[in-house]
Amino acid sequence: MDGVDVYTRRELTQCPRWSRAFATERKDHRYYALVEDTIQSEFDYHYFGIKDGSGNVCAVQPFFILDQDLLVGMRPKFGALIDRVRRLFPRFMRLRTLMVGCVAGEGHLDAIEETARTSAAQTLAPAIVGHARSFRAPLVVLKEFPAIYRASLDDFLHHGFTRVPSLPMTRVNIDYSSFEDYMNRALNSAARTKLRRKFRAATGVAPVEMSIVEDVTPVIDEIYPLYLSVYNRSKLHFEKLTKAYFRLLGRLMPDKVRFFIWRQDERIVAFAECMLHGESFYAEYIGLDYAVALDLHLYHRMYRDMVSWAIANGYKEFRSSGLNYDPKLHLRHRLDPIDLYVRHTSPILNQVLKVILPMLDPTKYDETLQKFPNYSELRGI
Repeated sequence: MDGVDVYTRRELTQCPRWSRAFATERKDHRYYALVEDTIQSEFDYHYFGIKDGSGNVCAVQPFFILDQDLLVGMRPKFGALIDRVRRLFPRFMRLRTLMVGCVAGEGHLDAIEETARTSAAQTLAPAIVGHARSFRAPLVVLKEFPAIYRASLDDFLHHGFTRVPSLPMTRVNIDYSSFEDYMNRALNSAARTKLRRKFRAATGVAPVEMSIVEDVTPVIDEIYPLYLSVYNRSKLHFEKLTKAYFRLLGRLMPDKVRFFIWRQDERIVAFAECMLHGESFYAEYIGLDYAVALDLHLYHRMYRDMVSWAIANGYKEFRSSGLNYDPKLHLRHRLDPIDLYVRHTSPILNQVLKVILPMLDPTKYDETLQKFPNYSELRGI
């Protein structure tokens, strides 16, 4: 590959590669366009076009500019201290950042074969710092790239980047005949007993019914407050989705997206945005009515219903986004590592950053993560 140029999405629409970008991923070029159009307030979107020897764009790598809070992973444990410091120094540990990847989800390289991925990374790694300086961004981050890219992205380590684990996704095998079969064969007796107790506890109330749709536009005003309830309840805040995001997602990607909706007495009490890809079922974002969520054990009911549907429709693996690790541990999920690659554009400050980064590692401050049997995989051990 020969070089790297910066494009806007309007410019990319004239590029043949764009319509094929990330075609083998669940979040293809349509998803990146949707995110740019619907999550705008905090981000400035651009795209690297990686060129071959003939000057043609052979890979696209989305990136965005934002003010990054370097302490976000430490907030659950040190939030009060961070707030006190920032009352005196509002910009403490906040840096304008060029972040490669996806605003809403993990990052991917726009290449299928390992050799093409490695070639794209080798072209981008030496060029990216110069582009960051042109955007006046002293920090460069490759955001949440799955561990399968570690070999391909090694060249970034040779160009001064430091790899640190991000809060992982999770995955669990669901290649069973039914949810009951999954419980009996995958879960221990204590977990089975607790689940069945939760399901029985909700039988004496008005029934909760599930439906599945591709387009949530007719109910957006009902489900969006439920999403905000979950978002605001979290100790860690990342991207904040909009009504437009949910409205357009199913319309633009009906082959990939399903919305699960749970109602009690015709009132929506929960929903889940899910994506389908190959043999994998992805639970992406959820919303809950916390006035009834605990009494109805909605989280576990939703999990049961989604896994049951996925099994019935031939999916073999259930994958989930990060956070809320305790129930996933008991449901026999395994961690699905994702990595950050970080460097400062200043060689001197980058050496300081290399020392600081291990202390900013968010996985060190979640005790539940350490109980997963494959916790060591977060650091490639």
